[in-house]
Amino acid sequence: MVYFIESGQIKLLMLSPEGKECLLAIHTAGDIFGELCLAGLRSRLEAAIAMKETVLKSIPGQAFLDCLDSDSLLEGFAQHLATRISEQQRIIAALLTVDSEHRLGETLLLLARKLGKPDIRSTRIESKITHEDLSRMVGTTRPRVTHFLGRFRGLGLIEMSSDHHLIVNEKKLANYLNAAYMLCARSKLSLALSNIEQTRIGIDR
Repeated sequence: MVYFIESGQIKLLMLSPEGKECLLAIHTAGDIFGELCLAGLRSRLEAAIAMKETVLKSIPGQAFLDCLDSDSLLEGFAQHLATRISEQQRIIAALLTVDSEHRLGETLLLLARKLGKPDIRSTRIESKITHEDLSRMVGTTRPRVTHFLGRFRGLGLIEMSSDHHLIVNEKKLANYLNAAYMLCARSKLSLALSNIEQTRIGIDR
């Protein structure tokens, strides 16, 4: 089955063999999920959990494909899948190449774009995302998420509304992450050059 969200919000989780949860994505009204059934997989790799009252429409895989074909929607669906794959690749790359603070910042930017309601200077994330949810998305512990959120708040990158919704200053947060990334990259380059120089000196001796 492929599922279409008519209203509400769904989070997709995957469990490791040790039982550790990884939050793969959060989907809202108008999104679809469960597309992996189209690959012929007999069992689901992920679990879907409603984050609030949600109405779904289920569509058998073959009926979904027939509908796409008859309504000339295959190209649009291919673009949709390409976008999803691109998002997942960025997440995987972040897990392997940047620290947990940077991953949290990137996750907040992604949630602001997907779930946010913009105002003059910032974006309010309309859904209430817990620190536990963020830790599962970022791949770190809840205390570290709480620590980094406190740092972001102190720098004016985010704030919390009176009704406990996150408000993200996308421009300031993106600038902060870019500056931190460039500093890290320069540090790694400097270290690499230093190691090369030490190796050269050792060879010359």
